[in-house]
Amino acid sequence: MDVQSVAEFYQQLGKSNLNTLSQIYHPDIVFEDAAHQINGLSSLEHYFEQLYLNVTGCRFTIHEAHQTGNGGFLVWTMALEHPKLKGGATISVKGVSHIRFEHDKVIYHRDYFDLGEMVYENIPCVGAIIRTIKQRLGQ
Repeated sequence: MDVQSVAEFYQQLGKSNLNTLSQIYHPDIVFEDAAHQINGLSSLEHYFEQLYLNVTGCRFTIHEAHQTGNGGFLVWTMALEHPKLKGGATISVKGVSHIRFEHDKVIYHRDYFDLGEMVYENIPCVGAIIRTIKQRLGQ
């Protein structure tokens, strides 16, 4: 398995094919993002089921895939549609995934992205406050 295979997998991932996670992930996968650390394939499958349960849409566009030995990096944009965020409109979140392989499967996957960009800035009232703070920090 290589980083390009993971990129292709994520560009096809959706609610209807979450049962295919075992094709790329090792049973002992460690998956981390800005809000979670998940250990083991069954926990990861449950996490994805819950994640996709509440979203209207979630699509990934992979811009770059870099292989480095037994791992690599993906640069991506996620288009997320959630009824409780930004009135259900599409939110674009840019991120990077660090991936390592063992026995031809992904054993480690860490996503780096701005949780504020994805969630906090898109909640009514809170979003306006976060955007104002960010604007003031930029002055």
